[in-house]
Amino acid sequence: MPHPRKAAPAALAAALLAAGLTPLVLAAPATAAVAKQYDDFNGDGHRDLAYLGYNRENHRGGAVTVVYGGTSGLDTSHVQVIDQDSAGVPGSGEEDDLFGDSLAGADLNKDGYADLVVGNPTEHVGSARYRGTVTVLWGSRSGLSGGTTLTPKGSANGSQAHFGSDLATGDFTGDGSPDLAVIGGEEAWLYRGPFTKSGHTGTVGKIDKEGGGWYSTGLAAGRVNSDGKADLVILGEQFTGASSTPALRAWFLKGASSGLASGATKTLESAWHGGLGPNAAIADFDKDGYGDIAIGQPDKDKGKGAVTVWRGTSSGPSGSKTFTQATAGVSGSPETDDDFGYDVSAADTNGDGYADLAVGVPHEDVDGKQDQGGVHVFRGGSGGLSGTRSAWIPQTVAGAADSDTAFGYSLHLRDLTGDGKADLAIGLSGGGVLLRGTSGTPAATGATVLPDLGGAFLD
Repeated sequence: MPHPRKAAPAALAAALLAAGLTPLVLAAPATAAVAKQYDDFNGDGHRDLAYLGYNRENHRGGAVTVVYGGTSGLDTSHVQVIDQDSAGVPGSGEEDDLFGDSLAGADLNKDGYADLVVGNPTEHVGSARYRGTVTVLWGSRSGLSGGTTLTPKGSANGSQAHFGSDLATGDFTGDGSPDLAVIGGEEAWLYRGPFTKSGHTGTVGKIDKEGGGWYSTGLAAGRVNSDGKADLVILGEQFTGASSTPALRAWFLKGASSGLASGATKTLESAWHGGLGPNAAIADFDKDGYGDIAIGQPDKDKGKGAVTVWRGTSSGPSGSKTFTQATAGVSGSPETDDDFGYDVSAADTNGDGYADLAVGVPHEDVDGKQDQGGVHVFRGGSGGLSGTRSAWIPQTVAGAADSDTAFGYSLHLRDLTGDGKADLAIGLSGGGVLLRGTSGTPAATGATVLPDLGGAFLD
């Protein structure tokens, strides 16, 4: 899913010092089956957390931080920092690179260890400036080790292509091998699995509305129609008719044995003049067996923001409901440039079987503190999400109230402790915090400070 990273606070771009620690050597999986979790990089059965980190001392160009999981959740003494100057990783860190700007996970080579896919959309390759690269960091018994770059195709293999500006993984074909979708050259590309460390993949094809004036900007993957295959949502712009202004739209593509089959398109803005752009997450909020598509629109209505939930059905998404800070039961009120929906993430936070939705509002002013930010958690239930089942998480759970903290600019909901309740990772200016899932709202009690967090989380 795309995050509007370009609008992140300037403090997040500062090159802070970070040392890379090697995780413990752990036992190998019993078999070489596909890893059960897309984010278990060392195969120990515990989920790990990856995110854009800070540059190491005397290294530039972006870095990825991985905090490895353990029996009690994340273990902040077992941290790995990886960049293009790390051993076995292709390329080298350069001043204006963004290694780690987009991240996705899956066991691409089916060896029992999840792999981390890393986008670097501003990397120069030869004479092709800002062509971008995508690197697969391979999982192993000792964690992520070594990497392989993917070869871009067509319009993604040229200057200003920004190959790797967004990524999404899933078994879209239902053949048991994870596949990878990549944005490059304003188009989406499907790399079919399996993958090998030598760089080989299955077929690579462009995903486009031929003759439809479509430009892809973002991705989200999940199961919408409950047929056992992953589905893909592409966010983008489309020029129609004689209009010189594109519409902002979400395009659903159904997983199919032949690849991806084009489905419904939903208009988010009939006249899109640019801005932060949308982002999306897929989860079953009403427990009807079909994944719903939650789309964050932080620029909606002069930056007041909105989240549109496109409901899943057996035939794909149909019908929708929109939430704002004016929705009954939702804390606060919509204000210009709050950016409600700057990021969204979905999972079951309280263990009741319904997926919940976290919505970031990083530029919310609170008690005179400009851009202090906060996070809304919408609880799922019968009928789906509801404002009356929403709760507000203030920035103060991460420390004293302050201005310009942008609390909630990046979010990640996943069960990192294995207790059946998703934990909520939240980015803020200069760092991040992980709140434990509970039977109610994710709580600050027992919170974990996330080391070297400088950007978006693994989707």
